[in-house]
Amino acid sequence: EYMGAFENIHSNLMALSRWSTIRSLLFVPGNSKKMIDKACALALKPDAIIPDLEDSVPDTEKESARYLVRDSLTAIQASMKGGLVIPRVNSPQSGWMENDIESVVTANIHGISVGKIGCAKDISLVEDALSEVENKKGLPLGSVKIIPWIETASGIMNAFQICQSSPRIKAVAFGLDDYTNDMEIPRSIDGAETEYAKNTIAIAARASGVLALDSPWVKFNDIEGLQRDCLRAKQLGFKGKFSIHPSNVEMINLSFAPSPAEVEHAEKVIKMFEEAMKSGRGSVSVDGVMVDRPVYRRALKLLELHSAYKQ
Repeated sequence: EYMGAFENIHSNLMALSRWSTIRSLLFVPGNSKKMIDKACALALKPDAIIPDLEDSVPDTEKESARYLVRDSLTAIQASMKGGLVIPRVNSPQSGWMENDIESVVTANIHGISVGKIGCAKDISLVEDALSEVENKKGLPLGSVKIIPWIETASGIMNAFQICQSSPRIKAVAFGLDDYTNDMEIPRSIDGAETEYAKNTIAIAARASGVLALDSPWVKFNDIEGLQRDCLRAKQLGFKGKFSIHPSNVEMINLSFAPSPAEVEHAEKVIKMFEEAMKSGRGSVSVDGVMVDRPVYRRALKLLELHSAYKQ
């Protein structure tokens, strides 16, 4: 009994450290035991499993999916070996959120993801529901974290206020399909029509000290396209990406981690800048490009991130 408790504490501590290094988040339909079992058996684990009660579940199966996910959480957590378990619940306006939270909030999850958050008031509703269930089930108050989905025009306009609205928020997600639906515009493969929305979310997240996470790549068999999509999001400041297929996890992890070339260049920047500082200079040329203190600091951060992903 004591060993089991120790293992749970150790797992939770590992999970807390992994909030800052989430790259891949894999959706699993909450109404499919077959898909849940497959996710548990994956050899290459994503950084987080997202048992989904929202868009992947028809209205007629919401209740049965809720109970299936609840009953599967122990097995999902055990299979993740320290990774994160973050069910996605329905939106505050759906009429299903409170019952979703009542079912899935246990010691076997690390947070919830919540669809269609349009303003800070929506987060207050989520917080109230979480606090009530935490108290009822004897869980530490505030222990269940939140990843809001920003996926409407109002959500984009309120992105900073949403990111700032709760200490439970560890990351925010961009929902591309719901956003283009709300805007009444077609979704393109290159996503040019979402550039402003993505920039807004990435900046709001960074200013609030939380992670920005990108929408899934829907052409999941096109791995080259996935890589391009990941690198575009990374360039904007996104730190990870959701996935609808396990085959995408490896490329997402590789794309959002520093590449060998980036690590090599960062090491060179650090070495040459520190040598310049010893000589009393505040900048140095590295491969024909000026390097000053902000570039040096960015190189240090990249190596810190590289080290964190290796652990």
